[in-house]
Amino acid sequence: MRETQEAARRWFSVSAPPGPEPVLLQHLRSYGFRWLQAADALVLLGVMIAINLVRFGSQWPTYPMTHYAVGFAVACTIHLVVYYFGGLYEPENRLGHRPWLPRVVWATLIAVLLDSLAALTTGRYLMPRINLVFLMLAASVLLTANRHLSRVIRLSRAGPPRVFLVGIPDDVNLARAHLHESDRAAVIVGEVTDMTHLLDHVYEAGATDVLLLSSDTLSELYPEPLTEFERRGIGMLQRIGAQETLLGLREVREVAGMPFVPLRAHTLLPSRARLKRWIEVLVLVLVSPVAVPVYLLAALYVRIVAGRPILFRQDRVGANGQTFKMIKFRTMYPNAEEGIGPVLARKSDPRVIPACQWLRDTRLDELPQLWNVLRGEMSIVGPRPERPELTERHVELIPGYARRHEIPPGITGLAQIHGRYHTDPTFKLGHDLQYLVNWSPILDLEIALRTLWVVFTRRV
Repeated sequence: MRETQEAARRWFSVSAPPGPEPVLLQHLRSYGFRWLQAADALVLLGVMIAINLVRFGSQWPTYPMTHYAVGFAVACTIHLVVYYFGGLYEPENRLGHRPWLPRVVWATLIAVLLDSLAALTTGRYLMPRINLVFLMLAASVLLTANRHLSRVIRLSRAGPPRVFLVGIPDDVNLARAHLHESDRAAVIVGEVTDMTHLLDHVYEAGATDVLLLSSDTLSELYPEPLTEFERRGIGMLQRIGAQETLLGLREVREVAGMPFVPLRAHTLLPSRARLKRWIEVLVLVLVSPVAVPVYLLAALYVRIVAGRPILFRQDRVGANGQTFKMIKFRTMYPNAEEGIGPVLARKSDPRVIPACQWLRDTRLDELPQLWNVLRGEMSIVGPRPERPELTERHVELIPGYARRHEIPPGITGLAQIHGRYHTDPTFKLGHDLQYLVNWSPILDLEIALRTLWVVFTRRV
């Protein structure tokens, strides 16, 4: 195996570092393009053609060649989309990367099921049905091999990982011994005992990965230098011990026999964030036949009982800390905060017009925020947006509060179905961060259904 890797490194080695990428390629990369996607497409198309050739020779049955060409192209597109949103094209840490095969197998299984569903719903088979079984097996193996080959090429071009160690002397010495013994592909380029001027030390050493060996350094990482390391593509991993495993950590990686967890400034991967956005746009399209009439009726009601203006616009903090104008149906008296300033809403709020209280209890006053969702300023599900004045106060008092701004805020969220108006912002933050860490389409569906139950029971 080692001889094969060395041969691959020599084959793909270059005499000079690559020059700057063309502008078009840089633009494509900003949308998640990787050369690995092109390699996967070639493998998938080659496997589909090869399966037909093995089974039928040159005389393919039933359909003309154009039918197969279109079917193979559609199936290949389905697979690439599933792989992208499954995170198979996200950049990996050079050290402590997860095994590829289980992830590729699961993503390929989902893609094959979607191939079958597309055939059933359109009445057009993308390929002979038994071919899907062979495609599942062959694609899983070959796409995993693609990723191993990609890693070999990366090592040949950039060299082995350059590791910087951070921790007390005993921890550093133990890690150094393990790295020398178990992971000869990594090169130790520096070490320090604390986080003082860590950015400067790591840049000066030219490190590609930082291993945090002592647990007392975490409080000094976020938002800096973790955000800057992530921006520059430098991996950071925290070694865990017996006490940390009690927290139920799932993303434990192995480096030279030592357990680590990767640290990221952003919890939700870009591919997952894009998947969330596309799902919510689809939901908007599906609910619009019901949402638009309800919106018009609610607007008419507010006009009758509360007068003008019907809509209420207020500055809120959105993704990346940027402010936007959030829209609601007006349910409070005009100038409700005059003389008291911004305060958190609460149950039985005296600022609310009595005839509009039911709009707040049923969350119908939030319906205009579907426009904010369409504009990309909000999500259907996510952390609720706060006002700039309150956000500034929370950021000063609550460590890590800014992390809830990684994605556009939501109309409803995990904190809303578990909390109340009086729930402390610190506890709400815990729910919001759990949502970011565990996001999935199923979780969004669960929160949406539980929100309907909260509205039905008038639990606020």
